[in-house]
Amino acid sequence: MTATTRAPDLERATLDKAASENFPVAPFFLPRDWRDDLMAVYGFARLVDDIGDGDLAPGGADAELLGVSATDADDRLLLLDAFEADLRRVFDATPSHPLLRRLQPVVRRRALTPEPFLGLIAANRQDQLVTRYETYDDLLAYCELSANPVGRLVLAVTGTSTPERIRLSDAICTALQIVEHLQDVAEDFGHDRIYLPAEDMKRFHVTETDLSAKTAGASMRALVAYEAQRARDLLNEGAPLVGSVHGRLKLLLAGFVAGGRAAVRAIAAAEYDVLPGPPKPGKVQLLREAGVILRGEG
Repeated sequence: MTATTRAPDLERATLDKAASENFPVAPFFLPRDWRDDLMAVYGFARLVDDIGDGDLAPGGADAELLGVSATDADDRLLLLDAFEADLRRVFDATPSHPLLRRLQPVVRRRALTPEPFLGLIAANRQDQLVTRYETYDDLLAYCELSANPVGRLVLAVTGTSTPERIRLSDAICTALQIVEHLQDVAEDFGHDRIYLPAEDMKRFHVTETDLSAKTAGASMRALVAYEAQRARDLLNEGAPLVGSVHGRLKLLLAGFVAGGRAAVRAIAAAEYDVLPGPPKPGKVQLLREAGVILRGEG
C-alpha cells in the first residue's frame, strides 16, 4: 500500500490524538465551522510535533508524502525542512500532505498568514539543536515559537485578533508551555532536554543529576515552585483576555486559563515534586477554576 492510498488513515490517526491533549482542541460547544477549522490547525500542529519528537506513524508514509525517502525518514531536520516546503505550498500552490491540503481552505477563508505556522516548525527545529536554556529570557524566546503561535491562530480563526488580545494570549500560551515543561521535567530529561533555565538551577543549587532522581529534594522543589509562580503570574496577566470576548469563545479561552491554573495547583498539591510523574488536575478542579474565571473573580 502506497503513502497516497494510506493518506486518509494517516490524517485520521493524527487528528484522533486531539482527544488525549491537555486542552480542548475544538470542543462541542463551538460553532461547527470553528471546530472544523481549529481541527485543521490542530492537525498541522500535531504533525509538526510528531516530526520533531520522532513519533511519526511507522512505515515512513508521512515522509514519503513529503518527498523524503524511507532511508532518510529518521532525519528529523530533513523532515522538518520538507514539511516547511510543503507548508509554503499551502499559500501559493497545492501541498502534498493531506493535513496540509485540509489546512489550505482554512488559510484562505480566515486569511491566515504563514508566520505562526513557520514559528511552530522553527520551534521543533530548535528542539533538535538546542537542549538547554541558559536564561529565562532564552526560554521565553523559545515559547514565542513553540506556544504563542497556537493562541494567535485561535484568535485568527475566530476573527477576534487585536494587538492587545494577542499580547494577552501570548502570556497565557507561554504560561501553559512553562507548566507543561514543569510537569514533564523527568520525561524531557530522559530525552536529554532541560527547559529549566540554567541560571535558575544554579541559583537554587540544582544539578542535572538531581533531575534523574526518583523524587525531588528541597532545592529541586524550591526551583519548581519558583518557576510555577512565574507561570501563575503569566496566567494572571493574560486572564483579562477571557473578559474581552463573548459567547462560546469566552468558554474556550476560560478553559485554557483554567487548565493552566489547575495544573499549577496540582503541582503545588504534589509539593512541587514533579519527578515521579506529571501532576495532573482532576476535572472538578478544572471546572472550579473555570467557574472562578467566568464569574470574573480572578
